[in-house]
Amino acid sequence: MKTWEEFTFLPQVLPAIAFLSKKFSQIFIVTNQRGIARKLMTRNDLEIVHEKMLDCIKKEGGRIEQIYYSPDDRDQGSQTRKPEIGMALQARKDFPQVDFRKSIMVGDSLCDLQFGRKAGMKTVFLSSAKEKRNEYEGLFDLTFANLYQFSQTIV
Repeated sequence: MKTWEEFTFLPQVLPAIAFLSKKFSQIFIVTNQRGIARKLMTRNDLEIVHEKMLDCIKKEGGRIEQIYYSPDDRDQGSQTRKPEIGMALQARKDFPQVDFRKSIMVGDSLCDLQFGRKAGMKTVFLSSAKEKRNEYEGLFDLTFANLYQFSQTIV
């Protein structure tokens, strides 16, 4: 995804975020965006996508406190690129009340789960693929097929 026109929300993500916004005091997005390092997009391109994404989320009753992104490529040794926890540390700096021990990292990739574990968070793996669940065993506390299913399980 390099432009808003290429961006799509996964099914039921908007109602899931709206529901989670009522259950959690803060929600952050952490994302690797190596397309910037590879010159496939600019920071401005990404910020336009994020702005429009946040607007859609808000219109549906959801809330995201902040989006953190790493523009670095995989081979740059970046401390901000997941699975490193630089984005988590920045979030805690920006929002001092963040307590990683009381936080949940929800993601669909190995680096998401590693990021959450390294930061000392609970981890939730979103995947309906059993082979991935087996491959990532021990890196997640809970697993759900998608964000909506997770949101409907949280009480």
